Amino acid sequence: MSRSRTFTWEDPMVILGNLRRLSGVEFLKKVASGAFPPPPMAELMNIRITEVAHGRVVFEGTPAEYHYNPLGTIHGGMAATLLDSALGCCVNSCLEAGDLYTTLELKVNYLKAITLDTGPVRAISTIVHIGRTTAVAEARVLDVNDVLYAYASSTCLLRRVSPDQRP
Repeated sequence: MSRSRTFTWEDPMVILGNLRRLSGVEFLKKVASGAFPPPPMAELMNIRITEVAHGRVVFEGTPAEYHYNPLGTIHGGMAATLLDSALGCCVNSCLEAGDLYTTLELKVNYLKAITLDTGPVRAISTIVHIGRTTAVAEARVLDVNDVLYAYASSTCLLRRVSPDQRP
């Protein structure tokens, strides 16, 4: 039996100007509150930011049939996307206005299969190290009972803006 799914998203270019004017934590809080639209990838995967603080970000998602792989479990890419989003945003939450980051490495350990029966899962990310040129964050995917499904770490390259170039 064939199924269909549609989704809508906002033009991501509209909010890019705000990215350079606001600190990372300010920008992410606006996305989490709905003041800024979520990125199209978040809409596609049905994940969202639920908590933002300096050095800590939580994303949540609910496994769905369209996340399934041929083995009858949720594809690892769903957990990896949840983790990568939380990790990158965690690093971003520590950056000043105008600073940017890019992921250099993402390491995921899958510990338990996620299925539809798992219910909502969340990726809780915390900063491990924030330096002048690199940052490291770690995250865990947990269900509502705090069962651990995956663990990840990420190293990011930072591009800092000089103080005279800050907005």
